[in-house]
Order: sequence, then C-alpha cells, then structure tokens
Amino acid sequence: MSEYNLILPAMGESIAEATIIRWLKEEGDTVKKEEILVEIATDKVDSEVYSPVNGILKKKLFLPNEVAKIGSSIAVLEIKNKTKIISIPTTKEKKKRFYSPLVRTIAHKEGINFYELETIKGTGINDRVTKEDILKYIRIKKNRITPTTKKIVKNYHTTNVMMHDCISSSNEEILEMDRMRKIIAEHMVKSKNIAAHVTSFVEADVTNIVKWRENIKESFQKDTGEKLTLMSVFVECVVKAIKDLPMINISVVNEGKNIVKKRNIHIGLATALPNGNLIVPVIKHADSYSLGGLVKIINDLIKRAKSNKLKPEETQGGTYTISNIGSFGNLFGTPIIHQPQVAIMAIGLIQKKLSIIETPEGDCIGIRHKIYLSHSYDHRVIDGVLGGSFAKKVALYLEKFNYYTKI
Repeated sequence: MSEYNLILPAMGESIAEATIIRWLKEEGDTVKKEEILVEIATDKVDSEVYSPVNGILKKKLFLPNEVAKIGSSIAVLEIKNKTKIISIPTTKEKKKRFYSPLVRTIAHKEGINFYELETIKGTGINDRVTKEDILKYIRIKKNRITPTTKKIVKNYHTTNVMMHDCISSSNEEILEMDRMRKIIAEHMVKSKNIAAHVTSFVEADVTNIVKWRENIKESFQKDTGEKLTLMSVFVECVVKAIKDLPMINISVVNEGKNIVKKRNIHIGLATALPNGNLIVPVIKHADSYSLGGLVKIINDLIKRAKSNKLKPEETQGGTYTISNIGSFGNLFGTPIIHQPQVAIMAIGLIQKKLSIIETPEGDCIGIRHKIYLSHSYDHRVIDGVLGGSFAKKVALYLEKFNYYTKI
C-alpha cells in the first residue's frame, strides 16, 4: 500500500483557488476511481473533484469553507502500488513548460506554486510565460479586492448602524449571506469603485422581431426541439454593433493606464438562478454563430446555469454583457458593469404602445412593440458619444430586422 496526494486541479487561467464546500466521503471510506469525492466552489462557478484512483480516503487536508490553492493537495488516499492514476494533471502527465530563472524567482517570492504557474497564459515563444505575463497575473490577482473596497467594508462593520442592525429582536431575523451572494456583493462594490458608471437609454421598435417569432416559434421548436427566444436576436444585434464600434469591446488594465482592445467577441448573459443569485455564462466567439446557432447555445448555457452544471471556463473571458431585465417585468435600469469589461446592456420589457408611424403617404398612428435599452459604460474610457451611439446602433439593428428572416 502507498499514499496518493489528491491535487486540486486547474480550472481556468484566471482561477487560482477554490473553496471546499462538501466532502462526499468520510475518512476511512472506500473511494472508487472516477467517483465524486468533494464539491468545490470558485468565484465563477461550483464544481466537483473526482478521484483518479481506487483507494481509501485516509485524510482530508481541508475542511468545508476552507480555501485551497490550485495545485495543492486537498486529501491523502491510500492505494495499492499498481493502481492506475487518471485524469488529474500532474507534472509527469503533461509536458513541462520552460520557465526562466527570473519567472521562477518571482513565482517563489509571490507564493505561486508550479500548478498555479501552469495556469498562467504565456505570450512568449511556445507559450512561454514572460516577466510581463507573471507580473500582470500577480497584479490582477491582488486587485480582486481593491484597497478602497477593503476600507469601505472595514468602516461599515465598525459603525453604530451596523451594530444596531445585528441586534436580533422578535420582529427581525438575521440571515447570513451565502457564499455566492458574498462574491456578488464584493464584485458589485469593486466595479462601482473602479469604473465611472454612466447610463444611456434608447427606445427601440421590435415589432418585426415579435411578429417573426410568433410566426415561426412552433414550427421551429417542432423541427429542432429548441425553444425560440428573442435573446438570440438581441445577441446578434449587439455583436453587429460591436463590429461597427469596436472600442466598446475593450478593458482597462495597469491601474487605469492602458486599454486592451479585444479581437474576440465573447458575450456574457447575466442569468438569474432559482435561489435569487446571479451567474454570467459566456458565449465564446459569438460572432461566429448563425441565428440558429445562437438559439441553441443560449438555451444550453442558461439551462445548465440554472441547474449548476456550467464548467468554470464557461463563465470566464466575457468582453461584453447583456442582462434581460425585461424578464422581471422591468422597463429599464442602470446595470453595473461586469469587470474587467467596460460596458453592459440591459434589455427591458417589450410593451405594446401607440406610436406615430411614418409612411410614404404620411404619418399615422398604430400599435407597435417597443423596448428600452439601458446601456451602462465606463466613463473613464467611453464618452457619451460612443456610449450613446452604441445603444442607438443596437436599436437600429433591432428595428431593421427582416420579418422574413429564415433560421
């Protein structure tokens, strides 16, 4: 018999640690290969760690709610010497990437182990991690909670108001935030402290889109098994607008000193979960999909988001976010930017309105389907001309939608 250290595997280039949520086995229990051993959570999504071996759980190295770094041992298993090990990335299973002495020195100084180092995206030859790559990674990691945010949280907890709120009475109930709500709260405060939020509002006529969907939704679902929602059209129009105005598709780095212009268009979809929390699955390379392809991937992402089955990498890398506040009956709002992006659009409720319609024969009054688009953007890098023009551009693409579009 020998011991095997169960390693917390890499889960994406921006994920450096995970919280232990629940052990499914107790010390002394038999563990089968590919059996789920422990449930974990990152700041992106919940996940599971499988056992790569047959054996016995000898010792848990982390308790529930404790945080483990990627690449660290989280448990010790007792196994037979000839047990075949599978599916967990180790230094023997994957080809080692070369790291210069300088990069290794920086990693050692910052407490970055080999497994965490392996998750850093390299920009050098053969994906080699350069000095700039590791310094950027460290800077992003340290800025997850800004000094300003820490100061606000500290002051908030020391006020008399907070002390009063924590005093329980027969008319009050003290509820502790769950893990995801704490993360969301931290990210929202961080975003407001980082970005200078401005919101522009535009009304759009979506009558053609509504009638188009009503005309084909039943046949489309019968032929494909997919429910035809309007979000696919909204995503398509946002993508077109980004191509016209690519400076919306950027991020701000280096403490506000540099702008990164994104070549890829990755659209995040803010999705409400059954428990009231929020998650943002991402459509990678959204400009590469047809309208039918968008329908399929959006339905899949939202379905798996609500059943907690997203992979960590499916919530990362977004360059622009859309929030469908109309699904809650809201007309418009002022959404908070999803960092490190610089803009977000909220889609309001579709309403029937009496509208003036311009025709070659003259103006007339008719019933039209209208929505409000709420576009929040970071005024550090996006002025009103660009932020407002982008919202109008999306509205124009929605209004130009062809009723006879085939999907």
